[in-house]
Amino acid sequence: MALKKSQNNRKVETVGDEVDLHSLTVDEAIPKLEEFLYRAYQAGHFRVWVAHGKGTGILRQEMRRYLSKHALVRAYRPADPQRGGAGATQVELRDRIVF
Repeated sequence: MALKKSQNNRKVETVGDEVDLHSLTVDEAIPKLEEFLYRAYQAGHFRVWVAHGKGTGILRQEMRRYLSKHALVRAYRPADPQRGGAGATQVELRDRIVF
């Protein structure tokens, strides 16, 4: 997330399409992922990437388990090689929230 100046000179927070969770524990990563998903949805993103690294695979496994139950997530899959391959997950967000 970055700050940029809007037309009226106020700082506006923008949300990119990727969150980096490398070196975080699962307990640290889940709140960061949760916030990112909601901000990305509010910013109008329909496809985002979660960079979690390869490591032991625990973070990847838990992030995907979390995504599988999330109301904003329509689908997810391993990222293409140019976007991180097995070290990242591509997430498709819903066009509207379904509870």
